Amino acid sequence: VVVVVVVVVVVVVVVVVVVVVVVVVVVVVVVVVVVVVVVVVVVVVVVVVVVVVVVDVVVVVVVLVVVLVVVVVVVVVVVVVVVVVVVVV
Repeated sequence: VVVVVVVVVVVVVVVVVVVVVVVVVVVVVVVVVVVVVVVVVVVVVVVVVVVVVVVDVVVVVVVLVVVLVVVVVVVVVVVVVVVVVVVVV
């Protein structure tokens, strides 16, 4: 009878320990997966924001350069026209 009680107690303890270990492993795996997913999402968001900012800056610089070139061309044309008109008159 004592041997049966000891065996039952040992089996119950082993089962409880195994269940606790399995639960802890599952919780750790879930936490690691969640952390990895959060890190990946943060990295993707940062990369997208950086790309959008860089593209915006490039677009603004290109627009400014185009506007500057147009202004320079218009000024040169106006100066040439004024010089031609003055020379002709």
